Amino acid sequence: MYAIVEIAGRQYRVEENKSLIVNRLQAGEGDKVEFTNVLLVSNNGKTTVGEPTVKGALVTATVENHGKGKKVLVFKKKRRKGYQKMNGHRDYLTRLKIESIKA
Repeated sequence: MYAIVEIAGRQYRVEENKSLIVNRLQAGEGDKVEFTNVLLVSNNGKTTVGEPTVKGALVTATVENHGKGKKVLVFKKKRRKGYQKMNGHRDYLTRLKIESIKA
């Protein structure tokens, strides 16, 4: 059984008892989080597509930990002008463990 869920403006394919890394959520480690924006649910070949969401569907997850992603380097250069600028950032991420999918 799997579902397509919208979390923090992005869509993810989730399955029960699997981990998922998403953008940082405002929840503490060990907290339970519920998502109601379920766009699609598939259960043993029977697929339900929402219009725009599946009514009564709910995905529950537990926050495992918070962390940072890999460093992304941004390099700007203008040729023949001697202009170079290097910048970088690391995204803040949250690891979720999907507990259940109810449809």
